[in-house]
Amino acid sequence: MTSRLLLIAILFLAAGAASLPAAAQKTRKVSSAERNGQRGTPYAGNEDAMRWADEVAQKRGLDRDWVREAVGRAQLLPTVVRLMQPAPPGTPKNWRVYRSRFIDPIRIGAGLKFWQDNQATLERAEKEYGVPAEMIVGIIGVETIYGQQTGTFRVIDALATLSFNFPQVHPRAAERSEYFRGELENFLVMQSQLGGDPLSPLGSYAGAMGMPQFMPSSWMKWAVDFDGDGRVDLTRSPADAIGSVANYFKSYGWQPGMPTHYPVSFDSTKLDKEGLLVPDILPTFSVESFTAKGAVLEGAALEHKGPLALVELQNGDAEPQYLAGTENFYVITRYNWSSYYAMAVIELGREVKQAMAASQSAVSAGR
Repeated sequence: MTSRLLLIAILFLAAGAASLPAAAQKTRKVSSAERNGQRGTPYAGNEDAMRWADEVAQKRGLDRDWVREAVGRAQLLPTVVRLMQPAPPGTPKNWRVYRSRFIDPIRIGAGLKFWQDNQATLERAEKEYGVPAEMIVGIIGVETIYGQQTGTFRVIDALATLSFNFPQVHPRAAERSEYFRGELENFLVMQSQLGGDPLSPLGSYAGAMGMPQFMPSSWMKWAVDFDGDGRVDLTRSPADAIGSVANYFKSYGWQPGMPTHYPVSFDSTKLDKEGLLVPDILPTFSVESFTAKGAVLEGAALEHKGPLALVELQNGDAEPQYLAGTENFYVITRYNWSSYYAMAVIELGREVKQAMAASQSAVSAGR
């Protein structure tokens, strides 16, 4: 759904990822040669694709010739197939390396400017949806560096490739193909409703679009006209992107005022780490059951009323880091099913918030 180094992206999108989230996997860094050579075989000669086009046209009440032409002109892109292949078995995960891709001066500086330029809109979104400004800023920053990198693939090519030629080496290829066929269907419906050219929109290698990198189904469900101009534009309207991310979070159950996570340590005398990790990032344990298995919480964490999850962030050959994730942490992973991704969003948002506070203090001191 963003510039990535290929290996790191594959590695960490796989970290806890059980499915493509509604808001899409991220774009990976693509070479100039690939970017300039995104040409492939048209699907007009693919019987499976054209049969699917006929079925979708009939099911969704779309013009059959329009759908056939759109799908037929979509192209199979080998680069997309390669980028979607899973990481080699045994590839180590490393939170510190992953974090360094997103928490850096360039992205923090861009986030500060984005916050300054859109402060009133962020405050309005927080008031209406209950989602803190730093979470929205963190998402848009991780996804596209605030609109700087929204993807160079034709969306219809990416979605068609992953619908009809998803890499079979993937352990869940059939399920993933079905998912992308659903997204391609939604994309065609959306373009038909908008009266748009389905061959024009650009996005990630997975078909994600705009500043927040929404997949077509997410665009249709949660995108909002937050600037009030009568249309939704997640590519050129920061206000629409801000409101849509906030709406997405609220729809998945974001709870205002709840922390995303707490520090955690362990009591080795009764630690059942394996049991704590079984639910993965899904909050399952009460404070009492969490601590009964050897997790040690302090301060406000002991008063937490909702369920918790033990989140493990591996660091290659070094010791992993652990935290107690709340339901709000889990909401962030609905955007991208990865604890590494969620922490990058949280920490980038926090860093930009601190930069914003420092900037405001400097302005006040200069008066």
